[in-house]
Amino acid sequence: MSYLLYNSTMNIIDEFDTIAAISTPLGTGGVGIIRISGDKSFDVALRVTNRKDLPAGKICHGWVVDGEKKIDEVLILPFKAPNSYTGEDIIEIQCHGGLQVVKNILDLIIRHGARPAQRGEFTKRAFLNKRIDLSQAEAIDDLIHSKTSEFAIQSAKNLSGVLAEKIREIKKDIFEITSKIVAGIDFPEDVAEPDYAYLTDNFEKSIEEIDKIMSDAKTSDILRQGIKVAIAGRPNVGKSSLFNALLNLNRAIVTEIAGTTRDTISESIDLGLPVTLIDTAGIREDDNIDKVEGIGIEYSKQSVQNSDLILFIYDVSVGMTPDDKAIYDIIKDKKHIVIANKIDIADKSDFNAENVLKISALTKEGLETLKEQIKNTVLDFSPDDLEFVTNQRQQTCLIRCKQALERALEGAKSNQLQDMIYIDLKSALLSLDEITGEVITDEILDNIFDHFCIGK
Repeated sequence: MSYLLYNSTMNIIDEFDTIAAISTPLGTGGVGIIRISGDKSFDVALRVTNRKDLPAGKICHGWVVDGEKKIDEVLILPFKAPNSYTGEDIIEIQCHGGLQVVKNILDLIIRHGARPAQRGEFTKRAFLNKRIDLSQAEAIDDLIHSKTSEFAIQSAKNLSGVLAEKIREIKKDIFEITSKIVAGIDFPEDVAEPDYAYLTDNFEKSIEEIDKIMSDAKTSDILRQGIKVAIAGRPNVGKSSLFNALLNLNRAIVTEIAGTTRDTISESIDLGLPVTLIDTAGIREDDNIDKVEGIGIEYSKQSVQNSDLILFIYDVSVGMTPDDKAIYDIIKDKKHIVIANKIDIADKSDFNAENVLKISALTKEGLETLKEQIKNTVLDFSPDDLEFVTNQRQQTCLIRCKQALERALEGAKSNQLQDMIYIDLKSALLSLDEITGEVITDEILDNIFDHFCIGK
């Protein structure tokens, strides 16, 4: 597969030109890496360094030079096709980390025959050169952008080929049945059509395998996208104290004055899943509320409505007041956790309420239990038990495959002509091929790799 692309200046560029990009974050650091990929990689590298040769598979020491001017002392890692990340000749130059150093080297490389890489172009070439399949390419993007350690681990599973292997197993079973149906149709005198009971059993088995993958879909989406968690309650019940305690830093101002928090404050934290934690202004009805606090209260109500989970908090040392109950009536129909705060100063007799999590935001007692309850409330099961991670594109393909198999199953149960069943099986196979990229359009391919960073 080879086609032409247009860059931002509308110049036509060959997809398999020699490309170059910075592969490490820009900024001050110990090491910066510039990657070159394509047929001219070795030629370009020799032009910009003082090396006479670059033996593949060996780490080479040298200087990047611009004529007689030394730019930086570097290590050079040469890889010959097909034994490289992209399946092409690759040169990786490891220089000293620093914004100007890596930019100077990249500019020099581009002046000597490479062109700037597009977003995700290195990984795209790895896919086009059959070094990885499309599900593995998407796993690389997930791994780079993972917001939690758990999701990074799950993404690594797909990179190792766990999802692709399961898809291949399902495809093999469907293809075997499809082959028997085709043989029975094309050679009716020599090959009998498969028995309908056999078809039914195998279709049900394949549908069950797809359901196993899809059972992890909701958890996959949450681990990838995260959730919004709003802390709601009346003034002075400890919302900001809980916000700070969960963040483990003093992000929100805490005082005994009602209405201290005038606006919503949000921060991201890792609780085993990505959580955007939102501290809201205390909700209350009072004629003496000034305009600014009133706006903050309206923002609080909006945050509550737009959140995936609400932490409703009240002061257990005071007990559940009418104002607390009024706020609870607003949020009770949404997914929520009721929290009794300030157990460090409350009477033990106040701890009788059921289905209430008792904590002290000040001493952090009960905080770990709260973190676990947040995870258990929004996740179907533990991320550790997650077998397959899928994204929305893959899930759509699996749903289409299942629908095609269900049509084939109905056809088998009603003894439909096997020519018609074959059409549904072919549709199911095409949907699975889209997951691994064996059948894919340029539009979908470009959309996937446009999400990558330049240099990967």
